[in-house]
Amino acid sequence: MNCFRSCFFRVALVCMALASCASLFGKQDPGPVYDVRNAIILSGPNMPPALLSGIGDRVNKAINATVRTEVYPRVVLTIRIVSIRRQQGYEKNQTVADITVDAASVEDGSVIAVSKFSVTSVSNNSSSADEILAEDISARIRSIFTLKAGSA
Repeated sequence: MNCFRSCFFRVALVCMALASCASLFGKQDPGPVYDVRNAIILSGPNMPPALLSGIGDRVNKAINATVRTEVYPRVVLTIRIVSIRRQQGYEKNQTVADITVDAASVEDGSVIAVSKFSVTSVSNNSSSADEILAEDISARIRSIFTLKAGSA
């Protein structure tokens, strides 16, 4: 019985210590929210058409599915695929894409937000690698600009 009490108090002490540490990390302020009106996909030559159309379709469906109840700055997204590196990783099944997204104001055309990121996609089937990469890039853009996932 004493062993049970001893273990119980140790667990309770550890739980209280962990709970007090959690309050040390403040919550991050949410980033700015924009009313995204449209998306344009840009890339260099030799970019697979399935990747470009996949990103465009997914992002535009997300834009159409997102309804803003408050007034936010209206923007148009310019999504640039800077580079793609294929057959990365130990098993040569990873694709890495570097992406830049500019949010330009609808009112005056000025760029009010820029996001640069890399996306790593894993696919064991080379024929579906572009679709998987398109979904991963679109998911990241939906997350950054607070868009809902569009329906098929």
